[in-house]
Amino acid sequence: MTPPLLPNLQSLPATFPLEGAISIKLQEGIPIFKASNIVQNRIAALLAKQEISPLHPQEEQELDSYEEIDDYLSFLNRLARNILQNPNNQTV
Repeated sequence: MTPPLLPNLQSLPATFPLEGAISIKLQEGIPIFKASNIVQNRIAALLAKQEISPLHPQEEQELDSYEEIDDYLSFLNRLARNILQNPNNQTV
């Protein structure tokens, strides 16, 4: 069985920091990737603004891009966890 390909990100949000955007923590010896506090705060600010009034198109696109990044990191986390927990079965 062929493992699924990595999702294809079309772009990164303009506000996405080039350094310090991702944090890596170990959970039971497995690296877990997640958005940094800076990125999480930006997402929270956009979501809070969205509750009050509609976002500008650029902000909506930014929020969508962050969602894509979250999906990508979730995929990487599942892939790493599955490979490290099942070393004899390299499929996801």
